[in-house]
Amino acid sequence: MPSDFIPIAKLDDLPPGTCTSIEIKDCGVALFNLDGQIHALDNMCPHAGGPLGEGTIIGEHITCPWHGWKFHIPTGVCQKNPTPSLNVISYAVQVVDGVIQISLPSQ
Repeated sequence: MPSDFIPIAKLDDLPPGTCTSIEIKDCGVALFNLDGQIHALDNMCPHAGGPLGEGTIIGEHITCPWHGWKFHIPTGVCQKNPTPSLNVISYAVQVVDGVIQISLPSQ
């Protein structure tokens, strides 16, 4: 069950077509702006731990900068091998008064 939304970044700091890596509450988060739609995934590639928020966006996909694995940004589904264990977590996102907020899973 998700917890409450927490602020993670300013919308102005994430222009359309960009991504970034953010550490919050001992959790790495990759934030993406796809044409004004904000998405958040776990930042760690399941292959070798590469930082997805430092990858390359092509359409709705992010390519891990370490070994080229691709993930669907809105869902976190691995494109190389769509096995659930290789998908990355997708977090719920909302933007309130120009602040990007995400909902991390309860621990």
